[in-house]
Amino acid sequence: MAFLRTLVWFSALAFVLFRVGEGKDILVGGSEDAWKIPKNASDSLNQWARKHRFKVGDFLIFKYNGKADSVLQVTGENYESCSTSKPIKEYKDGNNTKVKLNKSGPFYFISGADDHCQKGQKLEVTVISEKHRHHDNLPAFSPKPAIAPAPEPAKTSPNKALAYKDGTFLALASLLGLAFAFTSV
Repeated sequence: MAFLRTLVWFSALAFVLFRVGEGKDILVGGSEDAWKIPKNASDSLNQWARKHRFKVGDFLIFKYNGKADSVLQVTGENYESCSTSKPIKEYKDGNNTKVKLNKSGPFYFISGADDHCQKGQKLEVTVISEKHRHHDNLPAFSPKPAIAPAPEPAKTSPNKALAYKDGTFLALASLLGLAFAFTSV
C-alpha cells in the first residue's frame, strides 16, 4: 500500500512539473489571416501583442501564403528600418510557421514581401523571464510607447483567476483527487 501511495504522489508531482514547463502555441494576431498588411494602426499586430504575455518556451504560429510572403526574424535595428537583407532566420513554409520563443527579451519579425514591412506588416513581442512567470494577471509590458493609447485590459471573472487556459488546473485537481482516493483505501 505504501508503494502505491508513493507511486501516485510521484506521478502527480511529475505531471505538475511537466505541465509548468510546457510552452503554449499562440496564433499570431489570434486569427488565420493576421499576418498581412494592417488596414490601420489600430489593426497592427503590435497592438495585439501588447495585450498578451509571452513566456519562454511559448511558440508563435504564423499562418500565411508561403508563395507570396514570408516571415523574417530580425534584429531591432533591421525591424525599425524594415531591412530584409540580413535576417536572423527566414521562414517560408507558409501555412504553419512555428517559432519557439527560447529566451526572454524582445523578438522582432517583419514580412519578407516587398514593401509589406514599410506598410506595417511587422511584429515585436517581448518575452517575460522565468522569474516573472507568476505575474500572469498583469497587463503585457510594451518597451515602446504606443502610437495610440492602448485599450484597457480585459476584465476577468473571479472564477478564471485559478483556471489555466489549457485545462491544467482541472487536470491537476483531478489527479490530486485520484491521489487522495488511492491513499485513503
